[in-house]
Amino acid sequence: MNILLIGYGKMGQTIGALAAQRGYTVAGIVDRHFSQATIAEFTPEIVDVAIEFTHPDSAFDNVQACLRQGLPVVCGSTGWLHHFEEAKALTQEVGGSLFYASNYSVGVNLFFHFNEYIAAKMSHFGGYDVAVREIHHTQKIDQPSGTALTAAEGILHHFPAKTTWRNAPAETPAELAIISERTGDVVGTHLVTYSSAVDTLELKHEAHSREGFALGALLAAEWLPTRRGVFGMKELLDL
Repeated sequence: MNILLIGYGKMGQTIGALAAQRGYTVAGIVDRHFSQATIAEFTPEIVDVAIEFTHPDSAFDNVQACLRQGLPVVCGSTGWLHHFEEAKALTQEVGGSLFYASNYSVGVNLFFHFNEYIAAKMSHFGGYDVAVREIHHTQKIDQPSGTALTAAEGILHHFPAKTTWRNAPAETPAELAIISERTGDVVGTHLVTYSSAVDTLELKHEAHSREGFALGALLAAEWLPTRRGVFGMKELLDL
């Protein structure tokens, strides 16, 4: 499999190293700090799939460029989902392939699955409040994290007492608090906590390295090229 890496920061480098271990070829790298190459230089004859991990301000442009170039694209950038409906429409228009996940870790996606299950069950019992907390390294730009937002969306869908989220302590009972912390070189920790006067129930995922995210992105890259449409980890993992 020939891969185009778009973005060559910590995640791009980890994906590139793991791709080599799995016998894949990095056919090109597009990154303004590393290479002057552009997406337009790469065609489906050269590249089987593009993997995009960049910045909220550039992700949508990169996804559009890949789709118009006929390249299946696996996107892991967060903070651009206000353009997601446009990306879906373009994917349909060009008959392309787009895979998006806020987090590519298999463990995190099981965390999402169990988060929705617990929210649905907890909604039947009174006396509990729920909050989300996320902790990341100081270089992470978007806040709250895409993973925290996905967890929050799962709670809002299944826990009717919460109708909206707030990236701060909740000011009303209907608000779901998402508390964001940026410290050190923390890879990523996410917690969903249900608290009552008598007990606390907590669901936690803590990443120890970026390799879990890189592996998930490569699994998506292996899976995507034979398909057309917009997909995510639920389809890949059959959740």
